Amino acid sequence: MRIAIVGASGRMGLSLLEAVADLGQLTAAISRVSVGECVSKIMGNKAPEAVIINSDLAAVVNDFDVVIDFTRPEISMQYVEICRQAGKKMVIGTTGYTDAQKDLIAKAAEEIAIVMSPNMSIGVNLSLKLLEMTAKVMGDFTDIEIIETHHRHKVDAPSGTALQMGETIANSLGRDLDACAVYNRQGIVGARGHDVIGFSSIRAGGIIAEHTVMFSDECERVEITHKAIN
Repeated sequence: MRIAIVGASGRMGLSLLEAVADLGQLTAAISRVSVGECVSKIMGNKAPEAVIINSDLAAVVNDFDVVIDFTRPEISMQYVEICRQAGKKMVIGTTGYTDAQKDLIAKAAEEIAIVMSPNMSIGVNLSLKLLEMTAKVMGDFTDIEIIETHHRHKVDAPSGTALQMGETIANSLGRDLDACAVYNRQGIVGARGHDVIGFSSIRAGGIIAEHTVMFSDECERVEITHKAIN
């Protein structure tokens, strides 16, 4: 399968380039910087010399079968439309979409194959299962708080993973996350509501990603934590 990486010069993009190049399936790379350069130059000669960085996905649409997209929502939506029109597949790890953007992606997925998740980690997806189980047992009588920590370069908050955790919990409890979510607190906010799912976001240094969900009543507390260290 021929693979294109968009956002190739970013933090995640460089990691994806290396992983795909090792498989020998990298055929296109898209970035707004280093345009016209060989991918091998920014990777230290670990990629095929023939792969040249391009700024326009549509210009190389015949060179790939699937796009891996870890960019930003406003950019990602352009790639979704290009792939929909060209019948190309997508793997999307971009986060921070609005509900309207998610609806457009869902409609595109009726025409092309799309795998979309805010976190591809095995550990995170295991954590989601644990959260579902814990919510069903403890969610009705505990206070639920989600604390996420990322590096200073992350631009969206809460993280897509934190939101997915909140949605998993809310669905398990028959709640609407949009109605019960509280994002950070400041000033005289009053007593905590019983059905609230709270979110707190921390941005600091080079922390990769940490997510903790707390289920707490007045007698005990259960915490489920996932930490990415690479």
